Amino acid sequence: MLRGCTFKNALLRSTGPSMGLWQTLPGANVARTLARSGVDWVMVDCEHGNIDDAAMHDAVPAIASCGVSPLVRIPDMQGWMIKRALDCGAHGILVPLLRTPDEARKIVAAAKFPPQGQRGLGSPFSMERFNPIPTMTEYLQKANESLLTMVQIETQEALDSVEEIAAVPGIDLLFVGPFDLGNNIGHPILDGVIKPELEEAIERILAATHKAGKKAGFFATSGEQAKKYGDKGFDMVSAACDTTALQATIAVSLNAARGLGKPNTGGTY
Repeated sequence: MLRGCTFKNALLRSTGPSMGLWQTLPGANVARTLARSGVDWVMVDCEHGNIDDAAMHDAVPAIASCGVSPLVRIPDMQGWMIKRALDCGAHGILVPLLRTPDEARKIVAAAKFPPQGQRGLGSPFSMERFNPIPTMTEYLQKANESLLTMVQIETQEALDSVEEIAAVPGIDLLFVGPFDLGNNIGHPILDGVIKPELEEAIERILAATHKAGKKAGFFATSGEQAKKYGDKGFDMVSAACDTTALQATIAVSLNAARGLGKPNTGGTY
């Protein structure tokens, strides 16, 4: 089962940051298009994206069919949302707006089968998102070590206790959401500019995560920014988001058709 998790294998190889894309638009064809771009993973965004439960169930198998890891960002840290995403067959879940180490421990409990957690077994879909397909018994025995439990550090409370959060057993990866983190610590990203105070907070999260032996992720909004934070040592970096990439590409084509210069597509997200 671990062999079929492209993303976790990329993290274990540690040959550079694992690159992926963000899916906010519903549709299996959208999911497959993103997955066929050469990435390790696609994040199905059920928090801010136009992705409901049914669209999640369409996207996850479409991504997995391309040999890429489907990951799901759930809307909130509620246990039933974690269960729905993992039962759908996600190779990992990302939980937004974490605040405390106790919340991190509750997330682990919801994401892991006993004795490590409290997750229930019964989905007929989870196994099919791996190649080779495990039996239900194999899935039960291997899920805890194969699936990734990831939390977003994007609040002042989480930043204040990031070292303790990173040490929570069962948390595999701490993910920096720079926009909400900036808002929460009083240094928002405006027109795409990351202020020194926010940069310092990001560096603290990266250091605390690696000190605890965990992996660190970063939400980048461009290939250039993804390269920058990959070079800083982040293990997981987003390279693009479907909606903003579509908007930017169309703007470039329209300006070229009108004989105009290349538009400024930065700072929009």
